[in-house]
Amino acid sequence: MVGVYDKNPEALRAACERDFVPPHRCFADVREMLAVARPQCVIVATTAPSHGFYTCLAAEAGARYILCEKPMAVSLRECDRMVEVCRAHRVRLAVNHQMRFMDHYREAKRIVQGPEFGGLSSVTVVAGNMGMATNGLHYFEMFRYLTDERPASVTAWLEERGAADPRGPDFEDRAGAVRVVTPSGKRLYLEIGADQGHGIKVIYAGPCGQLVVDELTGTMRLSVRDAQHRRLPTVRYAMAAGERVLQVEPTETIQSTRRVLDALVNGEEAPSGEDGRLAVAVLVAAYASAQRGSATVSVDDPTISLDRMFPWA
Repeated sequence: MVGVYDKNPEALRAACERDFVPPHRCFADVREMLAVARPQCVIVATTAPSHGFYTCLAAEAGARYILCEKPMAVSLRECDRMVEVCRAHRVRLAVNHQMRFMDHYREAKRIVQGPEFGGLSSVTVVAGNMGMATNGLHYFEMFRYLTDERPASVTAWLEERGAADPRGPDFEDRAGAVRVVTPSGKRLYLEIGADQGHGIKVIYAGPCGQLVVDELTGTMRLSVRDAQHRRLPTVRYAMAAGERVLQVEPTETIQSTRRVLDALVNGEEAPSGEDGRLAVAVLVAAYASAQRGSATVSVDDPTISLDRMFPWA
């Protein structure tokens, strides 16, 4: 680590003391850090309103790799600018959507794509009040990863009362429910209402199986039709089935973030700036849907403003 910057002196001091960073590597000015330390890789872990500024500044200063926290930015225009600046300076940009590096998503993808499950039809997430931008955004990218499809349309029921944000009163998030559909008809249902305060359960459903995952414990319960019943129509939903319980690592953020960083600098597949921008586009479409009385909105709706800024952290 060649340099640490934070505009908050107390936060800078705490970070440097905690990580035993020498004083000469702690900077109160970001331009000075980039000029003196000349980092090859920059991690932007500030709150969302400054992501675009720091990402573009690092790219223009000569960084070769940038890992940016999510939400990628607070407007689609800023997302586009980040992608364009990094492309112009030949910088590899990744956004910290770690889902593809977590065992319970990799294992879920393997299971739902297997012949006994019959393919993925829908994903339903029921969880506590974790905020559409704070955590719901992750599931939009997870859904894209699982289906290998670009989300096409969004219908949303967002509540005025948002999730309390520990980063401060300047930030606001929304609770509620969202339905996302791909071009082939696969569905994501995200239910994170403000009156829900416990757990994260995800149900993957297909023609011949259900997989229920408790993400906080890593417990996966798989139920699939017996082989002789798999060609029967879906209306025969009560056929005999085999059940298994699997255990994987529960949700965590440190090692999965490290895997994103490793993939970025090693030239492997990582969640790109385009992936991060798409997750933000789904979220912006959800806001547009809620404003329009929960009408279904295309992710690429040309009437959605690219310049609207949101108070996400």
